[in-house]
Amino acid sequence: MNMKRRTTKAEIRAAMDREVEDYLAHGGQIAEVAQGISGRPQPERASPAPIFDEPSQTRTDVSELLKQIDARKKKSKAPLVRTKKPRKKLIYDDFGEPLRWVWES
Repeated sequence: MNMKRRTTKAEIRAAMDREVEDYLAHGGQIAEVAQGISGRPQPERASPAPIFDEPSQTRTDVSELLKQIDARKKKSKAPLVRTKKPRKKLIYDDFGEPLRWVWES
């Protein structure tokens, strides 16, 4: 069975470096932005709070339904009975050398 090999961080980093080099080789430019600069038009102003115009919706009480489902689960659960499968056991002699295999239940 062949497992697909995961790409490593080093391979991802190398692929990204190749893409950047390719972008720059074909006339692309990278603008350096100073740390702390925001992409918002007016960063000094606080971001607007979300607007909640709609009235709150009524919720459907499902506690009774959940109780019924739990009761059905409890009824349908049969105790698990595990049968012991026969196992192969290696028998050794007095000197620790393997002699034979036996099946043990």
